Amino acid sequence: MSQPGFWDKPETAQQEIDRANALREWVSPIREISPGIDDAKVLLELAEEEQNPEDSAAELSTELERLAGKLSGLEFKKMMGGPNDKKNAIVSINAGAGGTEACDWAEMLLRMYKRWSENHTYRAQILDLLPGETAGIRNATVLIQGDYAYGYLKAEKGVHRLVRISPFDANKRRHTSFASVDVSPEVEDDAPIEIDEKDLRIDTFRSSGPGGQHVNVTDSAVRITHIPTGIVVRCQNERSQHKNKAMALKVLRSRLYEHEMRKREEELKKKLGEKMEIAWGSQIRSYVFQPYTMVKDHRTKVETSDVQGIMDGALDSFIQSYLKQFS
Repeated sequence: MSQPGFWDKPETAQQEIDRANALREWVSPIREISPGIDDAKVLLELAEEEQNPEDSAAELSTELERLAGKLSGLEFKKMMGGPNDKKNAIVSINAGAGGTEACDWAEMLLRMYKRWSENHTYRAQILDLLPGETAGIRNATVLIQGDYAYGYLKAEKGVHRLVRISPFDANKRRHTSFASVDVSPEVEDDAPIEIDEKDLRIDTFRSSGPGGQHVNVTDSAVRITHIPTGIVVRCQNERSQHKNKAMALKVLRSRLYEHEMRKREEELKKKLGEKMEIAWGSQIRSYVFQPYTMVKDHRTKVETSDVQGIMDGALDSFIQSYLKQFS
């Protein structure tokens, strides 16, 4: 940056400055932590040598708390170091095996993520929602807007399993149901994803569910099928067909971007094959309501008996444990 002619190419210069700033965000805290550790060692030695070590011990405790805060910040940066982690998240929820039970479970998960968003002052906007035949929802797509929304919610990808006494069963038997959660980063129009119009099948239909007098009057809802991948996106939250199509294309671009990233990961791991079935043996987390209460993440082994808190959006212990272990 100190070389003559650095600013001759402003765009290249700005890229270098951004890279330098990103490196400083790592180097500066480490430079602060290193001498802090040395100071803590000195305080510990003083406390061990003094007859009344309370003052040195208190000062040592304060210094260790300060260092822990700095390390926590670095740990967060490591967890959220992916190229898309800071972006908004597009969350898709699909009911799996279990019929009406699964549809009800999918709606419960939708509420859980909306409550989680509220707890983090994020904005959750429903882009599409298909009700179940009897209760709940078949699927839903939600845009969650806020810094690091994707970085956090990528930990929720997978199949979620529910065990409870079914409110839809007159005999009060225990049922197991499943729903899958998929999460994609919201990508901009300049993302390196090419969408050929010839690869798209675009259908229009009348919106369903609550939405005012415009619903079920005009064919404003849009469904786009990307034929090569089979990815289907729908949008019906806007009143005009044009706006719904634009939003559906945005969701499709994000889904294709995520699809491409996942494909590359699978190729690297040599795990190409069929997608996991939304049923037994594929779940990432189990939620047990009866005969006891427990939520357990099968990847990190973290569990809690506070089912109500989890369903009210208190997911951070699960999310952070996953990110610390796998990021």
